[in-house]
This record gives sequence, C-alpha cells and structure tokens, in this order.
Amino acid sequence: MAQGSGSGFGRRSLLQGAPAGSAALALPTLSCAAPAQARSGRPSADWGVQVGDVTTSSGLVWVRSDRPARMVVQTAATESFRHARSWHGPVIGPDTDFTGVTSLHGLPSGEQIHYRVLLADPDDPRRTGEPVSGTFRTAPTGRRTDLRFHWSGDLAGQGWGINPDRGGYRIYEDMRRRNPDFFLCSGDNIYADSPIPERVTLPDGRIWRNVTTEEKSKVAETLAEFRGAFRYNLLDDNLRRFNAQVPTITQWDDHEVHNNWYPGQLLDDDRYTEKDTDVLSARSLRAFSEYFPIRTLRPDRGGRVYRVVHHGPLLDVFVLDMRRYRNANSPGRQTDDPQGILGAEQLRWLKRELSRSQAVWKVIASDMPLGLVVPDGKTNFEAVAQGDPGAPLGRELQLAELLRHIKHDRITGTVWLTTDVHYTSAQHYAPERAAFKDFEPFWEFVSGPLNAGGFQALKLDGTFGPTQPFIKAPDRANTSPAESPQYFGEVDIDGGSGELTVRLRQEGGQVLFSKVLQPGRVGQ
Repeated sequence: MAQGSGSGFGRRSLLQGAPAGSAALALPTLSCAAPAQARSGRPSADWGVQVGDVTTSSGLVWVRSDRPARMVVQTAATESFRHARSWHGPVIGPDTDFTGVTSLHGLPSGEQIHYRVLLADPDDPRRTGEPVSGTFRTAPTGRRTDLRFHWSGDLAGQGWGINPDRGGYRIYEDMRRRNPDFFLCSGDNIYADSPIPERVTLPDGRIWRNVTTEEKSKVAETLAEFRGAFRYNLLDDNLRRFNAQVPTITQWDDHEVHNNWYPGQLLDDDRYTEKDTDVLSARSLRAFSEYFPIRTLRPDRGGRVYRVVHHGPLLDVFVLDMRRYRNANSPGRQTDDPQGILGAEQLRWLKRELSRSQAVWKVIASDMPLGLVVPDGKTNFEAVAQGDPGAPLGRELQLAELLRHIKHDRITGTVWLTTDVHYTSAQHYAPERAAFKDFEPFWEFVSGPLNAGGFQALKLDGTFGPTQPFIKAPDRANTSPAESPQYFGEVDIDGGSGELTVRLRQEGGQVLFSKVLQPGRVGQ
C-alpha cells in the first residue's frame, strides 16, 4: 500500500508510488487452516486489515490473527506515527475464528487517518508481531468537500475464484487506484453454495485455474466451512491491499447462504446434509459478522445487517437486508403482503430514517433490483418484480408504500444502488409510464459482478414505469471473467454544487455510462 506524508495526504497523492498493477501476482502463500493455539513465535496478521462503517468521527478496525492475541490499534495523523494514539481492543481467539474488531471514536472529521494493528501475546504484552498498517479518510462535517465511493458485489461466484494467471481479483486494484472514500459491497461477498474447483475448461479450450482450499472444495454447511469461505477471498493480494486503503460498507444477499434462499426454506439440494436454511443462515451470519466490521452486527446492537451509515452532510447510506426478513418466494400475486421483502419492522425503520435524514443525498443500498424480473424456478420470483405490469401485487405493495412515503414526505435526493444480476445497467422509473402513479421519478443503477459468472439481461416489469437507457450483459449464462468484463459503479458528489454523478465502469476502468443528478429534488 502506498502512503503519502503530512497533512497533504489526499486522493491524488495517495496514488504516487502505488504498486505497478497485479499481473505478476503469484499463488497466495497464506495458510487456509484455522490457527493452532500452540504455535511458537509472535502473533501474525497475514490476512491484512480492514475498516468499516466510517463516519465523521468513528470507524471499526478489523484484523485476523494466526493465534490468540491481544489486539491493539494505533492511530496518527501521519505515517510516521508520531504522537500516536493507542486503542486497546479485545483478546481474540477461536470463538471468533481469531478475528477481532476495535471501535475508534472521537476522530477528527475529514482527515486522513493512519492506523496500524499490533497483535500481542495475551500473556506477555511485550511480545508483539509485525504491525500491519492501513489508512482511511473520515467523512467531512462540511458540505464543501467532494466525495467519491464505489459499489459492486458478487465475488468468487459460479466456481470462478482467484486465478493467478489473470492476476487474481484485479478489479480491486482498478478501484483502489481511483482512491474512493469507501466501497459499498452490495452482497454475495462469498458463494457458500459454489465450490471452487482447481480448473475449468472454457468454451474456447482455455483453462481457468483457481487457487483452492479445503473449505471451498464443497458447499458450506458447518460454521468452519462458512468461515473458510469468507477467508478464501483474503488470499488475494489485490483485495488485502484494497482493504488496507478503502473502508467498506458491507451488506449480504443470498449466496452468503444458498441461491435464492428465504427464511424457513428446506433445501432441495442433494449436495447438502443440513437442509434447513435457518440453521445455515445463522452459521453464515455469525461468520459474516466475524469477517466484516459492521457496527450493528455486534450483539449489543441487535445483530442486524440493515443500518444507516452517515457520511457527513452530503450523504447517508441506507443499507437494506432483503434476505432475512422476506416471505417465501412465490408467484407474487398477493393483494395484501405486509411482510414483503423487507419485513414490516425494517420498512418502518427505513421510512422513519429517510424522513429524519438531513443529508443532501440518500443512497438506498438494495441487495436486489426493483424492476428487473428475477425468477426462482418456473413459477416463483426472487426479487420485488414478478412480471405483471399492472397494479402492485405481492412484494411490489411494500415498494409502493415506500415510494408513496418518499413522495408525500417530500424526501429529496434518493438514489437506488444494487448488484445481484451479474451485469450492469441503469433504470429510470417515472409515474407517467407506470401502472402505479403515486410516486416521484427516481433512478436505480446496477453494477457487478466483481469476480463471478456473467448472465443475460432480465426483463423489466412495468408496474413502476421503468426505462433502461443503458445495459451491458453477456448473451449466454455464466460467462467467465476471462470472457465477460467485470463491473463496478462509481459515485462522485461535488462539494460545491452538490451534483451527484454516477459512472458505470468495467474492469480496467473504462466508463460505459454516466448520469448527473441534481440535488434537492423529491425522488430524483
């Protein structure tokens, strides 16, 4: 990771001296096995560091040790760590898979924070391993500072894992070089239901080679296997380097457990001995909470994924959980559906927090698209839309209620961001084209995958009047990352004008589509 020096450490200077790409990435050498408790030497943090849910004055620092250790974090204004402040974190051990999180608070706003994590022997604090360093920017308290963030999702899906011949997850290096203030991962951080084989033969005869681990040789069922699935991605140099520089806001979706799962479902999948998704999802959520720094997943914060992250006066990010509170997937033709895809409690929370928000922009981070028809088998549907272009039915009723609330409460600056469908597109929704008309126009942008199979475009549902000015998708299912570009989205907010610009980019950084939105409008 490249670092600048002094108070001038900023977006442009951060890129000076950056690693020269990742094409020469070697096979990772980290051990994938759980650490032994009786190893000699000093604690080591080979899995890197990451920071999550950064605000104007706080953030969460994560690390994984190779044995029991006391976590200590030091922060400073410069990379020399003069006048460093120390934060004493937890003793980490096997109960959390040797991961730990330390909460930082009282940080200066709008500043570059340098930090390093030391792991100390719990019985001898003088015995520490090599420190692992990172950096992040706190959110500004003023409205004149520009903001940039990226979003995407879908990592190591359909058996397309870390390929050393391609340089691993090189899209993370593309994003890191653009030095965003944070990264929003919109779900499918792992594919618990997709084993990673050693090699796959592509349609043209080329061989795709994967880094493999024991845990990723089968579907994840046990807590150890879920932990191993989350740990797998950290074998990639690009991702660890990215994590050390770019804070995250992370949500989950279906593949953290199983394709298209819903609460109460019993799997019809011969690969599984444990078929109860409630059991599997509980194990996955525990591992998810261990491998990502998320404030609301702490036991004293309710153990939930949905939350709002305040990123200064320009931006609030509303992170949804469309997985744990949904009803069963169905044809979606109900005329009354209070549970829907969010659950009644989460919908009340979202309406309340949107009304309270004073931010110029309210980004709604949705782990599923709104108007794209996502099937689940021959008759059921996985997302909100169900293909009937008429009045709202099924889960659409909940969306109609929310959109009506945004209009009547005059909530300005809402933008929807999502991933899930393994291609990139832009949808504009407007009442004059819709069967349901009691809402204000708004945009929804789709980007992904990060490293997974590409899939064909889905149909639009006309209930909320979408048009699609841009789409890029492959023409067949499960095209590999070697055949179909991977995608990420970029959002820039101008501190002077308040304008928000969305750019849909593909691997390598090429801009495919851009849209400038003006602040202060209800909906958008």
